[in-house]
Amino acid sequence: MVEYKVVVSEGSTSYARTVADPQSAGFLGKRIGETVGGELVGAPGYAFRLTGGTDRSGFALRSDVPGGRQLRLYVGNGFGFEAPRHGMHRRRTFRGNTISEETVQVNLVVEQKGPKPLSELFVPVAAPTS
Repeated sequence: MVEYKVVVSEGSTSYARTVADPQSAGFLGKRIGETVGGELVGAPGYAFRLTGGTDRSGFALRSDVPGGRQLRLYVGNGFGFEAPRHGMHRRRTFRGNTISEETVQVNLVVEQKGPKPLSELFVPVAAPTS
């Protein structure tokens, strides 16, 4: 049984929901950048774009790594690494751009709005206190 924590962003507000079988099977094999129907997360009429996620070890899904494999990349300043000095690079672990059984969290952005507002369908995520 595959279970995902789905985080939906609409503007500056984020909503979270846990999705289990049979809806979670609709996410398997999808890639970052693809569009999924709102029926998968309990929001009929909506369309969402897949923007990322994390695997069970906390490694981020990266859009330029094909497949669902785990890979160590040599990266500079940008996604997954913020260099403390100019020109600095590090080797960091990432997961590929495809949703698999190893994925735990899936991030979505609203592409098309449905008849009901998301605030009625989801519970808002509390902002971090730091």
